[in-house]
Amino acid sequence: MKKKKLIKFIPLAIVLLLTAYCAIWVSSYYRPAEEATAVFNNSSSIEISKDKFITFAPKEKKSKTGFIFYPGGKVAADAYAPLCSKIAASGYKVIIAPMPLNLAILSSDKASDVIAANPDVENWVIGGHSLGGVMAASYAYKHPDQVKGLVLYAAYPQDKNNMSKQNLKVLSVWGTEDGCADLKKVQGAKSLVPEDAEFKAIEGGNHAQFGSYGPQKGDNSAKITSAEQQSMAAQYTISLLNEISK
Repeated sequence: MKKKKLIKFIPLAIVLLLTAYCAIWVSSYYRPAEEATAVFNNSSSIEISKDKFITFAPKEKKSKTGFIFYPGGKVAADAYAPLCSKIAASGYKVIIAPMPLNLAILSSDKASDVIAANPDVENWVIGGHSLGGVMAASYAYKHPDQVKGLVLYAAYPQDKNNMSKQNLKVLSVWGTEDGCADLKKVQGAKSLVPEDAEFKAIEGGNHAQFGSYGPQKGDNSAKITSAEQQSMAAQYTISLLNEISK
């Protein structure tokens, strides 16, 4: 009799264990560092709004070109405020698309919602960090009529998303000390993008410092500061946005 009662409780125990595991997994992600949080309180040249998306809009110099950003896997969207605010300060509207469970793979077409909500922008560039970059590439591949540029930060397109024949401006940026991304695949993605794509290595940069969320498991120590890495990444991105805005 006791054995039968025990057997009855096994399914419930499994459900409870799975629920506990899921709760731990969902709550385990990289949160924004202090310098990322500070951006929302100390910005003079741009307006920042947080609702469905996180929008950085320049107050004075404005362009008809916008940049959609997909965060890295298991990284809070706010962590990319320093990088995105630097890009916005040059005159471009930049919009971070927060993802369900902080995973862009769960909402890879979210850029369509961003585009629909911002009719003032005529030209769109999409980009992302790590997993976010992979999903941004997927969106660019599937929606060539919606975006004119793609920016990959420590990321690369999937083999099935060969956009080498598309009319798309592409920039790929990575840190030489990256310990998380497969740099062979990052640099080897030239066959998947147009011939005029630019590939830029940031000497001394690592994986995590494209965002501001502290050290990442498996990553190598950077030889430059996060501010230096983000400034270089921002400048490369601004150059592409300038080219598309001509």
